[in-house]
Amino acid sequence: MNITERIVASIRDVPDFPKPGITFKDITPLLKDVKLSADITNELVEYWSTHDIDVVVGIESRGFIWGNSLAQQMKIPFIPIRKKGKLPAETHSFKYDLEYGSAEVEIHKDAILNGQKVLIHDDLLATGGTAIAAAELVKVSGGIVAGFSFLVELSFLNGIKDLKTYSDHIHSLVSY
Repeated sequence: MNITERIVASIRDVPDFPKPGITFKDITPLLKDVKLSADITNELVEYWSTHDIDVVVGIESRGFIWGNSLAQQMKIPFIPIRKKGKLPAETHSFKYDLEYGSAEVEIHKDAILNGQKVLIHDDLLATGGTAIAAAELVKVSGGIVAGFSFLVELSFLNGIKDLKTYSDHIHSLVSY
């Protein structure tokens, strides 16, 4: 099996979570497979190492998993984007709507240097709201969105459409 098939075989569908009618794509089974988890990092590094990137931003919380590994392998900094109230120093914040509610995320004001090229990584692209929030935080911090990286894309929700406003470099390992 190739890596895409291995990822699809390992993702668990959880019906009616977090609310009725939504089928949640649970990536936690991937974490139990050490070889697959390492192969995912290697696949991401192979793809993104051909792009000009200064820093990887990971979105709380599942974006931290492979986002940090990707940054380490590429020998560039990793910066977390967290839910409101979780970062200890001065922050920029952005409030946005989700498929099933609203949220607010933050980044430290001193995390990104002016002109740095930033890769935004998260586990899943649905409608794109969280990734757009991250892109807005990168912009207000003086960074340039170099691309978006996802493990899974729910293509039927067309979240990729709005991300193209920020970058044409959008990559997912698996698409449903």
